Amino acid sequence: MSLILTACGGQAEGGGSGDDGSLSGEIVTDGSSTVQPLTQVAGELFKEEQPDVNVSVGTAGTGGGFEKFCIGETDISNASRPIDEEEEVPVCEKNGIEYTELQVAVDALTVVVSAENDFVTCLTTDELATLWGPEAEDKITTWDQVNPDFPSEEIELFGPGTDSGTFDYFTDVINGEEGASRSDYTSSEDDNTLVQGVAGSPNALGYFGFSYYEENADSLKAVEIDSGEGCVPPSPETAQDGTYTPLARPLFIYPSNSAVEEGPELAAFLDFYAESNAEIAEAAKFIPLNEEQSTELQQKTSELTGS
Repeated sequence: MSLILTACGGQAEGGGSGDDGSLSGEIVTDGSSTVQPLTQVAGELFKEEQPDVNVSVGTAGTGGGFEKFCIGETDISNASRPIDEEEEVPVCEKNGIEYTELQVAVDALTVVVSAENDFVTCLTTDELATLWGPEAEDKITTWDQVNPDFPSEEIELFGPGTDSGTFDYFTDVINGEEGASRSDYTSSEDDNTLVQGVAGSPNALGYFGFSYYEENADSLKAVEIDSGEGCVPPSPETAQDGTYTPLARPLFIYPSNSAVEEGPELAAFLDFYAESNAEIAEAAKFIPLNEEQSTELQQKTSELTGS
């Protein structure tokens, strides 16, 4: 039995369970490119247990994902920031989309330069603001303007687009206002494009989720961040213990409550995501939840799915 998607969205119609306990159907997810690899791995591992369930994972960005989710086009929205109470929640409410927020991982949002860069090892949050603030546009163009100890080489910047939750988070904690950023940089919702751009030039800098750095550590160098207490590298340990501030952040998925009620395959996938979260995070090279966070995820998921 295959899933039939209706014009009104990704609610699970046509999926279900067989007499032998097997499941079938299509689970439609979209949103954060940062969370995408985690949900992708979760879907692949789940498919080993339920081969007739297919999990599709789009990368429209957190904002783009919520746009689709709040009009019923997807079953799960992947997000690198919480849903926006002023702009996104009212759209979901208008369309009768109820949801549950589930934290599924921790991220150390990582500032990177090329492995060939031999002068940037640590940046203060003030220096990051100098680089990325809106007032830097067309003015801060060479590295020595950021720090006089740096060479007078032209800066090449790569970063996420404005639909990205990573963009929202970074601009908020570094520039002091969500969405406040220079625009004269190479932007993409595809983090792999950003990886390639930074790796290709010794004078480039960019930022994205920790897992993309981990996957490409041979061609990139993670920049340590100094928020006033000294230089701290991004790592699972520093993200969990709170020392990697202010760039450690939670990562979420938002399942549609009605889609869970109507689709046993979606409920089973969420149970699997929660119960196997540590293994999924390890396979996807993400920072896992701590014990308290993991317990909360399993409890909230169990309440949602009735398991």
